[in-house]
Amino acid sequence: MREFDHVIRHSFVESSDVVTFFDELLPHTNLVGSNPAAYWAASNFLRIQQDGQSQKHMTALLGERLKAQFNLDIAKCGSANGDFIYLDDVLFSGNRIASDLEKWIANDAPKKAVVQIILIAFHTGGQYYLSSKRLKKAIADSKKDITVNFWRILEVQNQAYWKYTSDVLWPSSIPAIPEVQAYVASEQRYPHQLRQPGGKTMFFSSEEGRQVLEQEFLIAGVKIRGKIANPKSVLRPLGFSMFGVGFGSLIATYRNCPNNCPLALWWGDPDAKTGPFSWYPLLPRKTYASAENVFGKPDDF
Repeated sequence: MREFDHVIRHSFVESSDVVTFFDELLPHTNLVGSNPAAYWAASNFLRIQQDGQSQKHMTALLGERLKAQFNLDIAKCGSANGDFIYLDDVLFSGNRIASDLEKWIANDAPKKAVVQIILIAFHTGGQYYLSSKRLKKAIADSKKDITVNFWRILEVQNQAYWKYTSDVLWPSSIPAIPEVQAYVASEQRYPHQLRQPGGKTMFFSSEEGRQVLEQEFLIAGVKIRGKIANPKSVLRPLGFSMFGVGFGSLIATYRNCPNNCPLALWWGDPDAKTGPFSWYPLLPRKTYASAENVFGKPDDF
């Protein structure tokens, strides 16, 4: 728990962190030029998220900061010549933002536009996939002149080429436990690539501490999967993913714990005594039944 305490102090995003980020970004000359009030008054805030409530929440929060700094009403912002602002909390695989923007680019975007994607954090693998694959193709197919820029608090390294300096859980060895060994051996389509230990990272106190956390979360995740009759392939010990032993993200926010984090962080029901949910989550996750999402879809990281 000592290493987890160290990590979560560096990777957990408080609401105050987002407010500080917005307050620093709103007048940032690299984004808004010399007249921030005019820039934001002309900006078009996209409300196109198909799944979840995170864009609505982030837009409302930014609106509060716009009011405080420039006395602007975000509902009245927008113009034909303004940039387009896409807000969300955390980018993991990039699929959710891709789906939103692909549809907008094809159907609603003007012939020429600048899109500013503003996030709490992005994972570099997902950001590369989004910008260099999905959005690049969508823009080319549309034959429109669209530029996309990213702004974020945290940039989390998780690309396979840089796995030795990754900021996600990426085991450098597999525990000598039969159930864990059997699970890893069973994932043949996208098998786990072992990380070479020793790289510098943002979140971990040391390589030794990192390995303890990776091993323990992997063991716990395999144990959780073992409680489920027919777990889907994407439900991997270190979080939702199609690859290896899971996504391994350590980013959680004041709003929710993503399902791309290790299962031990969010899976389970504190009140369940038996069955597949009989695991006490360290950071309980909002589900489709959460009050916030009764009339809509929850955040789907």
